[in-house]
Amino acid sequence: MRENCKILVIGAGGLGCEILANLALSGFKDIHVIDMDTIDISNLNRQFLFRPKDVGQPKATVAAAYVMNRVPGCKVTPYFGKIQDKDEDYYMQFNLVICGLDSVEARRWINATLFNMVDPDVPESLKPLIDGGTEGFKGQARVILPTVSSCYECSLDMLNKPTAFPICTIANTPRLPEHCIEWASVLEWPKVKGDLKLDTDDPNHINWLYEIASARAREFKIEGVTWSLTQGVVKNIIPAIASTNAIIAASCCTEALKIATNSAPYLDNYFMLIGTDGIYSYTFQHEKKPDCPVCGGASKLASIPKDFTVEQLIEWLTEKQDIQAKRPSLSYANRPIYFQAPPSLEASTRPNLEKPVSDIVPYGHELTVTSATLPFNLTLKVEYI
Repeated sequence: MRENCKILVIGAGGLGCEILANLALSGFKDIHVIDMDTIDISNLNRQFLFRPKDVGQPKATVAAAYVMNRVPGCKVTPYFGKIQDKDEDYYMQFNLVICGLDSVEARRWINATLFNMVDPDVPESLKPLIDGGTEGFKGQARVILPTVSSCYECSLDMLNKPTAFPICTIANTPRLPEHCIEWASVLEWPKVKGDLKLDTDDPNHINWLYEIASARAREFKIEGVTWSLTQGVVKNIIPAIASTNAIIAASCCTEALKIATNSAPYLDNYFMLIGTDGIYSYTFQHEKKPDCPVCGGASKLASIPKDFTVEQLIEWLTEKQDIQAKRPSLSYANRPIYFQAPPSLEASTRPNLEKPVSDIVPYGHELTVTSATLPFNLTLKVEYI
């Protein structure tokens, strides 16, 4: 029953605030919330658990206190930090997990973690994951049963293409204005500014990046670097709509109530909301992918031209929608092909960037891809066309 259901909410932002309030008002008594952010004044227009006096305070702590004050008998336990700070024993205590995140990387991490926790001989080790997400007037909610239904990793190709570029391209062969901006923010800022953290809300910081990126663009005869584009690239700006958050949060909490009480069949397994032209929604069953690196069990196939260089493969991995590996490192037969770090290993493997992959990895063999954005080692079976 919901009174005895221990539930974890990941994220206390626009979506998370709605989810926390809905769960408490729906009768859930034991709620935990994790968030690594503090409250900014720009949050107040849509994150209604916060007030001007709360600016600068941890979102999880303030949200928990607000909900407990308004809903007597509901206990909300906050954690101010990253989900990666917690181990599997922590996540094993919950009956349900709801994500209200704005980070694809964090979603991939919790998805893989909950999948790896499942023990076929221990039914309680399967923790249903309810994932909600919004992007402007669009949103989605889904129910993921690790090892049973399709997982988050299965549906990466449904997301908008990320604005991430391979480090070797932005460092050596920029072609787009976005490459110049990424070069300024990822490489030049830490080189020139040292330990000073880039504040994407500081106009002076954005202006510095704009000037550096513009100079880089002129050097490579690239047009299109503007101040607004610079801000958009480094902040990855997506409009936040309070009404969209409310609808998706309501959907997530309805599914939590169904699962906790067995009062109705839960979603199988994807709900989509589109509010750009009128309001339209639909549900469908997203199927598991046999080559999903989390729940499929098979290596992912990479069919590439025989003259594809290592640098081109890295760019392909970065841009491929169903992989989205940022700054990937490659190895074959336990030997490095190209590693992004540490600097000494990057320098020693850099000459391989210009070599054809076929000179290193035989047809049909597998190489290993690692990346900070991948919560697992990706096995890539290479075929040449």
